[in-house]
Amino acid sequence: MKRSAGLILSALAVLPAWAQTSATDEIAKYRQMLADGNPAELWEMRGEELWKKKAGPKQATLETCDMGQGPGVLKGAYVALPRFFKDTGKVMDAEQRLAYCRVTIQGLTQAEALKNPFASPGNPSDIEAIMSYVAAESRGMMMAVSTAHPLEKQAYEVGKKLFFYRGGAHDFACATCHGANGQRIRLQELPNMLNKANAQAAYTTWPAYRVSQGEVRTMQHRLMDCFRQQRFPEPVYASDAVTALTMYLAKSAEGGKFDAPALKR
Repeated sequence: MKRSAGLILSALAVLPAWAQTSATDEIAKYRQMLADGNPAELWEMRGEELWKKKAGPKQATLETCDMGQGPGVLKGAYVALPRFFKDTGKVMDAEQRLAYCRVTIQGLTQAEALKNPFASPGNPSDIEAIMSYVAAESRGMMMAVSTAHPLEKQAYEVGKKLFFYRGGAHDFACATCHGANGQRIRLQELPNMLNKANAQAAYTTWPAYRVSQGEVRTMQHRLMDCFRQQRFPEPVYASDAVTALTMYLAKSAEGGKFDAPALKR
């Protein structure tokens, strides 16, 4: 009897871990099943239309926008961002750079260029659509973010400090959830961004179509959501602080194969 009771208790002890692993496997199978029909393709198509559509006071397209590889060149642009831009004298990520092009090329005000960065029910975001298109043009390429320029190096170091900075109501840092192996929230495994393979797999799959939200979300949205869950004050959209944190994460994913827009829960 004692032996039987002991076996039952042992089985119950490993049940939660088994259940979590089983659920994770099922989620992975679900993602694989949907992968061939990723709804993000619709955002990519709309983004391409917006990129090539005349808009703003200047009635210009974004086809001359320099995302870092030269005017109008999108191949390889996203995987090399954030980066230093000589024309602005600062390091910019993809979303900052898009806003810059909408202002300088199309004649929008800064406020107009940054308006509605994240879609809500009945209110689609042009920014998320354009980012889907821009990112997709680098699909299959390797992450290659430079820290050669002093300001790029500075952005990386600032981003690293932000990653480990603790604060908010829970005294959390990014590293609290993403700085060790085996972390999870409910059934969601959390990548250890200090592990190169984990960092590559995580960063290279954003932007992504979020099944739970029915929208494509950008890297900036992902970071904003992290700050929100930490009960931390959300940074200003397209701010230098977000770019610095993105620089740290992007550099951590160096050499990873870019596969976005991807599909997420």
